[in-house]
Amino acid sequence: MPAVSDVAGGLGQVWTQILDFLSKIVSPDWGALVNLLPVFLAPLVVLFLAGFAGAWLVYGLRKPRARLRYVEGPRPADRDETGDLLFPPGYPFDAAAGLVYPPGATRSDRGAPLAVACPMCRVERSAEISTCGNCGLVLRIAVPVPLARPVGPPPGGAAVA
Repeated sequence: MPAVSDVAGGLGQVWTQILDFLSKIVSPDWGALVNLLPVFLAPLVVLFLAGFAGAWLVYGLRKPRARLRYVEGPRPADRDETGDLLFPPGYPFDAAAGLVYPPGATRSDRGAPLAVACPMCRVERSAEISTCGNCGLVLRIAVPVPLARPVGPPPGGAAVA
């Protein structure tokens, strides 16, 4: 049978280990904990930067865009099965050149006046007149603002932009 002094010595060792463990919790080694701060802060910084980049990505994909349409020049008129020119109603056209112009044009590139077919009664009239003389339809088409496509960087280089 173990002696009482051996049991008391064993209990003393257990009590000493418990006190050592509790001393590390109650009064920790602050130098070691401060050295662990980068380990805990680095993932937080990475998550913040990833969220910030993700927010910019979502904004870039969902931001409203300007709905601009470039005004194109005249285009050739369509032809029917017999080869005659077909001019769409409501669009100015030059019958001599066989070209259809964008809405709002009144003169051709050569300076000749354009004609337009009324969308309701199909009677041709001058493109400068907004009211059809046959049916009285008022056809006012706003002239679109022409947009020029940039050829290259602005004068002075890209640093100016």
